[in-house]
This record gives sequence, C-alpha cells and structure tokens, in this order.
Amino acid sequence: DENGHQNKKLKRDADEEDAEDQNKKSPKRKIVLLMAYSGKGYHGMQRNVGSSQFKTIEDDLVSALVQSGCIPENHGEDMKKMSFQRCARTDKGVSAAGQIVSLKVRLIDDILEKINNHLPSHIRILGLKRVTGGFNSKNKCDARTYSYMLPTFAFAHKDHDVQEEVYRLDKETLEKVNKLLACYKGTHNFHNFTSQKGPRDPSAKRYIMEIHCGEPFVRENIEFAVIKVKGQSFMMHQIRKMIGLVIAIVKGYAAESIIELSWGEEKVDVPKAPGLGLVLERVHFEKYNRRFGNDGLHEPLEWTKEEEKIAVFKEQYIYPTIINTEREEKSMVNWLNTLSIHDFNSSVVGMQANNKNSKNSSDVEGSDGCDDDSD
Repeated sequence: DENGHQNKKLKRDADEEDAEDQNKKSPKRKIVLLMAYSGKGYHGMQRNVGSSQFKTIEDDLVSALVQSGCIPENHGEDMKKMSFQRCARTDKGVSAAGQIVSLKVRLIDDILEKINNHLPSHIRILGLKRVTGGFNSKNKCDARTYSYMLPTFAFAHKDHDVQEEVYRLDKETLEKVNKLLACYKGTHNFHNFTSQKGPRDPSAKRYIMEIHCGEPFVRENIEFAVIKVKGQSFMMHQIRKMIGLVIAIVKGYAAESIIELSWGEEKVDVPKAPGLGLVLERVHFEKYNRRFGNDGLHEPLEWTKEEEKIAVFKEQYIYPTIINTEREEKSMVNWLNTLSIHDFNSSVVGMQANNKNSKNSSDVEGSDGCDDDSD
C-alpha cells in the first residue's frame, strides 16, 4: 500500500512538473490578432453566450482558440478570464479585412497555423503581435476605416439614366459623388444618421477624417465602386445612412441642401443603404504606436507585411460574396425602389411610414459602429 501510494505521489508530482514545464515553454501573454472574415451567414462579430441559434464570428474564433490549446476551456466560457476585447463590433452580414482582437493566450509553437487549422476558410487569423499588459483593443483604437462596395447603378439619375446593370458611371457623376461625400468631413452632429440619439446629445457629434469614392471597376458584367471612410468612431447605421443620403441626392430624390439641414436640430428622413457591401477595412492605433511602437519591447500595430494576405483574402472571400449576393438577392435594386417613398422634407409622418416599410423589407442588417453607441 505504501509503495502504491508512493508511486501515485511520484506520478502526480511528475505530471505537475510536466504541466509546469509546458506553461514555462508557452507562458500567457497579451497579444493582438489580425482577423479577416466574410460576415455572410453570421449574426455579427460579438459572441452571445447561451444563444446558440445566432452564430457569431467569435463563436468560431473561441472554439479554435480552445481546440488549438491557446486558452483553457473555461476561458472560452468566460471571455473576461482571457481579457478578450474586440476593436469593432460588426453586425449581421458585415465583413472585415482588418479586425483586431486583444486577449491573453499561451504562446504555443506555430500558433497562427494551429488556430487557423480549427477555423473555417472564410475566417482567417493573418497576423499576431505582442502588446502591453494593459492593452485594450477597443479603448486604444483612435480611428476606424470602413469601405462600402456598391454597384454604380445606385448613382444613375432616376429620370434620365438606365437603372440597370448595364449602367456605367461617368466622370462628372463620380465628381459629384465625391463633392457630396466631402461635405461629411470634419465634426458634425450625426443625430439624424442613427437611431435613439437626440440633437443635443453630445455623443452624436462625430469626427470624419477622410471619405472618398474610388474609380469604378467591372466584375461579372456589373460595374462597382468602393467608398472608403475613416473616422474616430461611428454610431450604428451611420455610414449606411451617410451613403444612403448621397445616393438619394445624386439620383435626384433629394436636394443637396438636405446634408446641411441634417446637422441641425430638425428631424430629417435619412435613408439607410443596404448592409451588404460594408467592410471593416482597418483599425488605427496611432497614439499607441507613438508611445510604445518603438520602445524596444513592442512592435507598432501596423500590418505592412500582411497587406498581401489581406488583399488575397478580400479577392477570395469578401468581394465574391458581395458580388454574388447582389446578383442573387438584388439588395441594392430593392432598396433603390424604396427611395421614392422617403419624405426628404423632414416629415416625421413620412419617416414613420418608411420605418414601417423598411422593417418589412429583407434588408441585410450591418452595424458601422464600434463604440458603446453602436448597440
């Protein structure tokens, strides 16, 4: 008995030493992961524990982290234990090419390869960097860049242009689009571009750094263009409404003066473009990089080495999903047909009628937000 007891004790001690050695080899460290994903079929980024019928990107990510041995199983059940924080909370149907999450993991060998082995091909971890112990990807982010890919027939004038896929955007119309988009630059009161914000709510003021529509290109016989917008932070539906209003003006449904009017206290009926096409392109950590990027211990949170991988992922998973879904579901065509029922003369009655109509439509929901206002 004594020998048996002694043998068990020796085995237990040996197991503990092995576990200790393993932990020494792969200590827990605070890192950030660069993620790319196609959001189609997911109810957004953020995990809803206990709500299994609404699958999210984080469900698949956490499962891969546990299976690869980066985190213990109980950390997957309670994400606070690994100090998990996503930079931007993208909603249903929205994709990302440069999402960032921060968390504590065991730095195992071949960590990226092992995590990706347990992820579906439309979700990839493209990069990893060590960060400071107190780093929080949401709080330390000082700007976000989104893109919105749309068929150019969205800009065809309702009275004298063809409204179909054969439409091609001319130089003058593109210049008009960019002139209107430029109105958004700077700090404005965007209470009319989201829900549940009053005109005197200080958090409705947002700072837009850059916004521009690029040159059109043809895919699958449809001409597309990509609008890029960089801002400190965005409220729910803000980007989609910013683009929706410009489309309404260019198509001839609303006067140019409506943009200026929307900054004021009056309630303005701003149409919300479809969620399909919205992509989180990248998140910016300029202040963090200035302070820690060259301190000799940490790398700046820039991803120049990963640019090619990001571009390949977009071509393989994000763009084809947007193009094919647009062809099959015609989300832009269906939405454009609702513009005529909008009341651009600030009628609250018109807004209520339109809200009722949009709830009945098959709009793909997508959040532009990444701060506390974007729920």
